[in-house]
Amino acid sequence: MSDEGSEDLEDENNKLGEYEGGRNEAGERHGLGKALLPNGDIYQGRYEDGKRHGSGTYRFKNGARYIGHYYQNQKHGQGTFHYPDGSKYEGSWVCDLREGYGVYTYPNGDTYDGEWLNHLRHGQGIYFYKDTGAKYKGTWVNGNMELAGEYIYTNHSYQGNFVNNCPHGHGRYIFDIGCEQNGEYHKPEQPVDTEQKGENIYSGKSEAMEEVLLLLQSIL
Repeated sequence: MSDEGSEDLEDENNKLGEYEGGRNEAGERHGLGKALLPNGDIYQGRYEDGKRHGSGTYRFKNGARYIGHYYQNQKHGQGTFHYPDGSKYEGSWVCDLREGYGVYTYPNGDTYDGEWLNHLRHGQGIYFYKDTGAKYKGTWVNGNMELAGEYIYTNHSYQGNFVNNCPHGHGRYIFDIGCEQNGEYHKPEQPVDTEQKGENIYSGKSEAMEEVLLLLQSIL
């Protein structure tokens, strides 16, 4: 879900709506306060010189809410965002974007625990699939599985290189019974849309997992 949009109205219409709280000598909102915006959103928390600054809670009319730190009107620092679809992000923000370490819980129960950059999974992270109990642990680049990574299942795992969300190049399967299979994995290039508007369930998971399982079946 995207969290962009509605809270910007406070900046555009900061003289409109209802406000209760402190003000500075210039008459700007300052200190603790509560604002009911013309669009129905509500902000309650700290202000500095007319801008949201410090800890606060922003409740959107659509049911979303952000609880955390602001800097000069932007989500910045630690905060939790609850999205209307039931998903939730807990972690670091930089200039209104998910950046740094954070945990995202998806509507279906999947979770991503790791690093973010510019609102996308980026860096080291673990994606857990609730429906199968499997997980991917490794490197992400701009929302995609890339470079070194590992798929971990209940009784086996795949370790190797990933390109565009799929195994590619040298890798190995490790089985609980004590054997390994090493080799090269190649797959025709196929585009995968992993990031739609906002942050959605990782859409490349089924294809990547099926490719790994098909190769496992050929080995066994």
